[in-house]
Amino acid sequence: MAWRAIRGLTVLEAVAFAVIGVPLFLAPDTAAGSFAWSVSPFVAMTIGAWCLGNAVLAAITARRWSIRLVYTTGFYLGLFGVFETAVVVAFRDKLALTQPLGWAYVATLVLTVATGVLGMFAWVTHAPRIAPFGRPVSRAQEAATVVFVVFVGSLAAYGFIGQAGGIGTTGEVFPEPLTLFSLRAFGAFYLALALGVLPLMREPSAEVALHHGFASYGLIVLITAAALVNFEAFDLVARPGGWLYLGAYLVVGAVVGLVLIRSGPGRPPRQ
Repeated sequence: MAWRAIRGLTVLEAVAFAVIGVPLFLAPDTAAGSFAWSVSPFVAMTIGAWCLGNAVLAAITARRWSIRLVYTTGFYLGLFGVFETAVVVAFRDKLALTQPLGWAYVATLVLTVATGVLGMFAWVTHAPRIAPFGRPVSRAQEAATVVFVVFVGSLAAYGFIGQAGGIGTTGEVFPEPLTLFSLRAFGAFYLALALGVLPLMREPSAEVALHHGFASYGLIVLITAAALVNFEAFDLVARPGGWLYLGAYLVVGAVVGLVLIRSGPGRPPRQ
């Protein structure tokens, strides 16, 4: 019964993230002025890509609902909600909750945190047995997971410790100046991505990692699209750090895409 309720809440998460993400991604010039804090159109479009990517991930998770297969993507969504909520609380004096996208964003985070808490309770009380199924994890997949956690975790760490005037806020990597509120939100997103794949380091079945890559692929595509639409903001000669931002998504997108083409999106265990 608990897992059925969580599946229903995951569907609501998909809808809620889509409601926020569509205007931010498709009409960032207008939506930037209605968001939860002060952001540029490029940052608004990037956050819209996060939200639409989360909507796709939540929808795929709910559609392919086999806890043994989808538990890591559900874990990521819960972490995203908790970490982004912590950032919102830390910068609550700068929140613009009178703006429609502002309260919608906060309401979506509350929904995501609640779903995550219920999921953790269900996992503690009704966790599936972590037994191998499908194809085994290869050494290359194990190595790729470690590299991903270290690299993305490093970005997350800087997002939380970087200060105004540092490389993270002056357009050296992300091509526009960022407020500390936005930098911490970026850090929270990257931390959720990094910690969300930690269970894969002990997961014996490759199918789970393939599902995670498949469900997360919308995030890679949409964030890359936001960067390419705003490519004129990058000055890759004067600020070569922009290659790190662009290159990370292009490389990860290419590698994950090739793996999915070769191995498929992950198969659930036989019932």
